[in-house]
Amino acid sequence: MALKATIYKADVQITDLDRHYYQSHGLTLARHPSETDERMMVRLLAFMLHAQERLAFGRGLSTADEPDLWEHDLGGDILRWIDVGLPDPRRLVKACGRAASVEVIAFGGRQATVWWQQAQTQLTRLRNLRVRLLDEASSEALAALAGRSMRLQCTIQDGQVWVADDSHNLAIGLTTLREAK
Repeated sequence: MALKATIYKADVQITDLDRHYYQSHGLTLARHPSETDERMMVRLLAFMLHAQERLAFGRGLSTADEPDLWEHDLGGDILRWIDVGLPDPRRLVKACGRAASVEVIAFGGRQATVWWQQAQTQLTRLRNLRVRLLDEASSEALAALAGRSMRLQCTIQDGQVWVADDSHNLAIGLTTLREAK
């Protein structure tokens, strides 16, 4: 018998001063049995960084042809494809052919650094790819905020990101490794 996803609820208030986006979202996250709290929270962070009306969670781990998050236009074309973790470079090449914009939020400390060193030469020709690295302390601190029911605030100003709950306020360390051209 296959294990079922665990459902998490997140009430998220986003104040993005850089994009002038101010919105509250009631989100339902399905955590795949093989997914860690850390990965789920990085997916949630990715949502907060790119929140838009049509941004939605994909089926992610359970479906190879879908990203962790994506945004479609009204005609069904993929505007934004977002993966978290350390995706195979071939997957990113394929995603860049399907979507107008592709972003990876890599995490995992030393593993993420090694992944980038190995992948970057294969990804140099992808003009619509952005790669960011979430520092290990930030991803671990985000994982500590995970709960079946969460109330979070995300503030973005001048490229700086803060995530808070009722008792914690985290400065998120994101480094851009590659900017889309």
